[in-house]
Amino acid sequence: MAPSHVLKCCQRVLAWVPVAFIALVVAWSYYAYVVELCVFTISSTAEKVVYLVVFHLSFVMFIWSYGKTIFTSPATPSNEFCLSKADKEQYEREERPESQQEILRRAAKDLPIYTTTASRAIRYCDRCQLIKPDRCHHCSACDVCVLKMDHHCPWVNNCVGFSNYKFFLLFLMYSLLYCLFVAATVLQYFIKFWTLCRRKAAENCPKNELPDTHAKFHVLFLFFVAAMFFISILSLFSYHCWLVGKNRSTIETFRAPTFRNGPDKNGFSLGCSKNLKEVFGDEKKYWLLPIFTSLGDGCNFPTRLVIMDPEQLTVSSQNEPAKSSGASQSFPTRPLSESQNRLLAGDCQWVESGPEEENVKSGAKKHIIVSLES
Repeated sequence: MAPSHVLKCCQRVLAWVPVAFIALVVAWSYYAYVVELCVFTISSTAEKVVYLVVFHLSFVMFIWSYGKTIFTSPATPSNEFCLSKADKEQYEREERPESQQEILRRAAKDLPIYTTTASRAIRYCDRCQLIKPDRCHHCSACDVCVLKMDHHCPWVNNCVGFSNYKFFLLFLMYSLLYCLFVAATVLQYFIKFWTLCRRKAAENCPKNELPDTHAKFHVLFLFFVAAMFFISILSLFSYHCWLVGKNRSTIETFRAPTFRNGPDKNGFSLGCSKNLKEVFGDEKKYWLLPIFTSLGDGCNFPTRLVIMDPEQLTVSSQNEPAKSSGASQSFPTRPLSESQNRLLAGDCQWVESGPEEENVKSGAKKHIIVSLES
């Protein structure tokens, strides 16, 4: 018992090593830029002031968003997704998977879940002992089920999910701008110091050349580090921008969520603008600030509107179970009124515009249902 406890403590300490490395690099970059470059190297006062003001703005936003990404706890499912004591005891007593699934189906009949495993089973976490909401996955590093989990990032020692995905995106963006600004403003001095280092004799240097001090090593190394991080972060940031536009997580890109009609990577996509609002919120003035403005509760997500069979919708409107898409389908179906996501209810901004919407407004008998994925 004791060795395992010590091992867990060691793992927790080691998990902070990447964060400590980033913190040291950032702290050194601050010293190299502010002290060695702006104070000791740049002679123009106006240039110093401009560089320092812009640098500190980008630095503060970068540190703010990075800190929020690290210290925001991953959002976990609410208690409604946990099995009752009686169901849990019965589930643990059962040995047949079919009987266990029957218990889960009964417990999930009133829950807003619309995605299953690839084998059409209820998504259940034995570790956390709860029914997984749509887009929720268990993180082995954090040992919890994380809502809308994207991935576990060692550089922030935290899970990136519903609670901090916006912060993670802003962290990537501001770190990208930070590196770009540093590399761009240091470039001219990098070239001058590089030229100075290549001179074989000091008497051959013009009088207006930069002094050969220890600052040159900080400036030269600062440019290399900023350029290297800029290139590596650019690809990651571009990838996550694409994910936001498609309303996918990293996990969903590699393993498409399974709906009633089968796997669908685009099941949660509502269009680029609505996908963007789902992550950043309705008010654009808060988009660039690392404060939580994402829409929803992390358990319910609107999906693409699907035109259903009129007969099927009629059954749903009478509060009767909708027809199953297959005989072996093992997840619960609910009436239309219960399938309305809280993000969609009473909020016209989430309704897709198009011919279907106009027909509904004009009284045409077109029936639309909102599906939800995990």
